[in-house]
Amino acid sequence: MTPRSGRQLRIAAHGYEAVIASVGASLRSLTHEGRDLVVPFAADEVRPGYRGTTLAPWPNRIVDGRYEFDGVEHQLALTEPARGQALHGLLSWAEYADRVIEDDRVVLVAVIEPQTGYPFRVEVETEYRLDENGLQQTVTARNLGTDAAPWGTGPHPYLVAGPSTGSGTQSPPVDEWTLLLPASAVLTVTPDRLSPVAVEPVSEHPEWDFQTSRPIGDVFIDHAFTGLSRTDGIAEVRLVTDAGTGVAMTWDERCPWVQIHTADNPGFDDIHRIGLAVEPMTCPPDAFNSGTDLVVLEPGAEHSADWRIRAL
Repeated sequence: MTPRSGRQLRIAAHGYEAVIASVGASLRSLTHEGRDLVVPFAADEVRPGYRGTTLAPWPNRIVDGRYEFDGVEHQLALTEPARGQALHGLLSWAEYADRVIEDDRVVLVAVIEPQTGYPFRVEVETEYRLDENGLQQTVTARNLGTDAAPWGTGPHPYLVAGPSTGSGTQSPPVDEWTLLLPASAVLTVTPDRLSPVAVEPVSEHPEWDFQTSRPIGDVFIDHAFTGLSRTDGIAEVRLVTDAGTGVAMTWDERCPWVQIHTADNPGFDDIHRIGLAVEPMTCPPDAFNSGTDLVVLEPGAEHSADWRIRAL
């Protein structure tokens, strides 16, 4: 029988191994020489939340699930009911079909059919490819309809730096990892619903300033960051243990934003702060309303973005 997370597509190359689950085109596991680089989940398990899924046609939240596009108001289902928001797009629980299956590469595809709240037909293709530099995911959207469509995307992996060895404390793994986040600005949010408020310098919020690498400690993060410094157009987030193992995630200018989340689940020690969500995004939260960095797909047009995870 098909596992609860869908068909299991395993690729391997250069000491890396990844398993992609067909439901949500989800990165179920990624290892290098046997070491976890992301928080995995079991094949025959309903994927925990959005762990490893592909976010489309928007990442993060649309406030109240309402937006106006091209003069028409739309109402989406509130998939984050406790906060009254439309969260992480429409394909997280969709079954993707195979387009290419190779030893080191898979390409999956799903179509967003016109529906209440998003009356646009968009094909979403996601490629996972392994090489000596780790795992690259590329997401390509193609507008199959006759109207322009709003679009945004991003991934949702929870990165794992590795086991800590130096302190001997009982603190959660994330607390002991060191983070480098080259972002000069943060999008502040309301404490109850995480709705966007304003983009502000991280210098005004030193608890979220990781432009210089430092331990995360017990700080709570569930924010979008921008103002990314880059080398040759590439931004890089690095997560390292006190033992020197680590993981890096990189992306180019097509993702001017990144969401960081410390996976806070107080009262659930088995999942509380066990990984750090690093989500490069083509647009910020609620971009369908603000229009900030929103991609508008004209009929027949396509848009691609990619990101990479590698071991340190």
